[in-house]
Amino acid sequence: MSLVVVGSVGLDDIQTPLGSVQSALGGSAVYASMAARNFTTPHIIGVVGSDFPSQHIQMLNSHGINLEGFQVKEGSTFRWSGKYEDLNHAISLLTDLGVFGEFDPLIPQNCLCCRSLLLGNIHPALQLKVLQQINSYHFVGCDTMNYWITGEKHLLAEVLKKVDIIFMNEAEVKQFTGQKDIFGAAEDLLKLGAKIIVVKRGEYGAVAIGEDFYFFAPAYPVRKVIDPTGAGDCFAGGFMGYLATQDQLCRQTVKNAVLYGTVMAAINVSAFSIKNLIGIDRELVDANYNQLLSWI
Repeated sequence: MSLVVVGSVGLDDIQTPLGSVQSALGGSAVYASMAARNFTTPHIIGVVGSDFPSQHIQMLNSHGINLEGFQVKEGSTFRWSGKYEDLNHAISLLTDLGVFGEFDPLIPQNCLCCRSLLLGNIHPALQLKVLQQINSYHFVGCDTMNYWITGEKHLLAEVLKKVDIIFMNEAEVKQFTGQKDIFGAAEDLLKLGAKIIVVKRGEYGAVAIGEDFYFFAPAYPVRKVIDPTGAGDCFAGGFMGYLATQDQLCRQTVKNAVLYGTVMAAINVSAFSIKNLIGIDRELVDANYNQLLSWI
């Protein structure tokens, strides 16, 4: 049971109405892996610069995350600076790709046939390169964003034809398909070949849509959202991490995966960066899952 996560690893400066952090550990691969580790062994495929703090590598190792595909290159680590005036929308102040601008994702030999694969929110050309390397996976998930839909739609469409699960938010599924509602948009995406479309709706929860079923999940109630950064990545990591423990993509499996993804996103947004993802265990995750299940 393992999950390969391909994505960014970075250092973030974040401002929200409740405070700020500087040079905090972030990136799609980090958030997703820290969420997924509660279910399976995540393997990060990513790159950092020579300025990347060694304590972050030690922390990832100590939390059971495999770093065999983790590259350290001469240069600077990917950095992002952003602020939230509205907690539903990040305002980017600075994006410095550093060595991530020349990221060449190479999958280690022992990961070519892992249980599950999550293509994090990176350039579709890199996602395609990963798909060309792998031999076999039970489940392949893909996350993306409006930036790639606007600038690389053709390449992104090629990626979406090759995956089982597509993660997009409500605006993104409508933008990609041109549809005005998420159901028509999901039907169009399913025609590309995916089995499940997961529409992330922030504080309104998530919807999983397959060919013959819908599942609506509420958001896990969070009394005080501190930092929304990485919530979508944690959702995808929780979803794919749980999926790595399963044999079939049946309705019940998808429902459970959505609920676990919802729980991991809620745990994440209750503190800055990955602070709340450190130290938690499966017992706490299951307790929150059961609480959420009792409200449905």
